[in-house]
Amino acid sequence: MPQALNFDTLIELMLAISLSAAAGFRVFVPLLALSAASVLGHIDLPANFDWIENPQALGLFAIACVLEIIAYSIPWMDHLFDILATPAAIITGTILAASVAPEMDPLVKWTLALAAGGGTAGLTKGIMNVFRGTSTIFSGGLTNPLFSALELAAAVLLSVLAITVPAIAITVVIGAIGFAVYRIRAFFVRFQKRQPNA
Repeated sequence: MPQALNFDTLIELMLAISLSAAAGFRVFVPLLALSAASVLGHIDLPANFDWIENPQALGLFAIACVLEIIAYSIPWMDHLFDILATPAAIITGTILAASVAPEMDPLVKWTLALAAGGGTAGLTKGIMNVFRGTSTIFSGGLTNPLFSALELAAAVLLSVLAITVPAIAITVVIGAIGFAVYRIRAFFVRFQKRQPNA
């Protein structure tokens, strides 16, 4: 019995972190996915998260997703939208993590949700902001719609994987964040090397 409990806890943590990472790509996509999964009976959320687990919330999250997609498809407006989306992603990541986290003391649960969920969402969003800013500078914002489409695809894929196969989702999250950090670090190293010659 303890082994099963430990395995279930591990799955819940992987689900929490993966959904939170998806919130760093798009705020409402993982909320929509979690709401759909709970409405369809695939996931049973705690009683205090019943507001996610109903058809009305599902409809509202769907509308919010469409509006978010439209906002991110407009060059330059997407960059401004990131200013609002960054704190929203951290809040959403925290809520997502808390909603699927194992049963535990509320203080520990919300602290863990903020650190793991909010932290992962904030890290993912921060990395995407760097890439988006670079795209805006070098293309004048012309390549941003393509960048937004890739972000949306990543959010959808990661949300679906998180709910269906959390172990693969968490592997993708770790790999993607590691690769992104490596690329950003390499970019700044090259930039610093060019500075003395400027």
